[in-house]
Amino acid sequence: MPDLSFFVICLYFPCQGFAGFQDFGLLQLACHLAFSKYGGREAINTPAAIIAFIMLRVTFLGTGGSLPTRNRNPSAVMVNREGELLLFDCGEGTQQQMMRAKTGMMSLSSIFISHFHADHFLGVPGLIQTMSFMGRTEALTIYGPQGTEEFTELFRALGFFRLRYEVRGVDLRPGDVLEREGYSIHALRTEHSVPSLGYALIENMRPGRFNRERAIELGVTPGPLFAKLQRGEPVKVEDRTISPEEVVGVPRPGRSLVYTGDTRPCEAVLEASRDTDLLIHDGSFADEMADWAGESMHSTAGEAAALAKEAGVRQLVLTHISSRYSDDSTPVLTDAKKVFEEVLVADDLMELELSYQKE
Repeated sequence: MPDLSFFVICLYFPCQGFAGFQDFGLLQLACHLAFSKYGGREAINTPAAIIAFIMLRVTFLGTGGSLPTRNRNPSAVMVNREGELLLFDCGEGTQQQMMRAKTGMMSLSSIFISHFHADHFLGVPGLIQTMSFMGRTEALTIYGPQGTEEFTELFRALGFFRLRYEVRGVDLRPGDVLEREGYSIHALRTEHSVPSLGYALIENMRPGRFNRERAIELGVTPGPLFAKLQRGEPVKVEDRTISPEEVVGVPRPGRSLVYTGDTRPCEAVLEASRDTDLLIHDGSFADEMADWAGESMHSTAGEAAALAKEAGVRQLVLTHISSRYSDDSTPVLTDAKKVFEEVLVADDLMELELSYQKE
């Protein structure tokens, strides 16, 4: 399957570029057909949305354990979904990592803190002040476990500085669900030494695949009627009404990812991770450190891999790597691969693009 961004650019700019399309309706229809054929979104309204549509990018800003090293910053994972930025944990130096990775920061809508150990939140005060200096006016919400609202007030009060935008803290409980446009965030119970949460990002179901050939057979003329059918609206052709079910297949799953933060392997994470596209799991230690992992309420690589295998995840990424593996994380990767093949050990500034499941 071709890269859809490249496909759309070729579709739109074959000769004269964007200005060559005098009829935007025709332009929009072309994208409806293209994305229907290649499994993307059927309801596209603007060229910018079309080009950004495939983006579900995960950038690992900080992958170290409790102690930062010269190779690994403290915990932080950025998710870019269609231009909206979601930050999971925000360890010391996260804003500099955002600059190095060129993720941007002004489109950050939410920060999700897994727990309030310093290596997971110390980057927040500097980040929110930097965005204020840069002219941010949009509100920012920080979500996390018990105590998040109180910690957010402390972040706001730190230093002689007045923020130019609202920063709200929201305490979440395991099982809470935040409904967003096109996706939801689920708060998960995790097992650590302090109150903690993991998070699952789950996209909404997508419309089924549009059967262009069948629509034409039924007398539907390519054009605006195609778009109506794809939006789930019936259309009239002469004396007959064509229902969407006649030309649109069954709904298809969106993409999903799970971020655990620091945790022991646990039932809630297992259940949330079933058939997920990406599981980002605590993989602090190689298996030889199993006793210490249990005592410190972390996971070994083998434990995380066993959970991923049982859950049927498509890709496991281990993070929160102990400083003892600063120069060589091979022992962590080796132990995980003994159990589950589709595994990576995250490095700082590593990026992954999540694609849709093949049909």
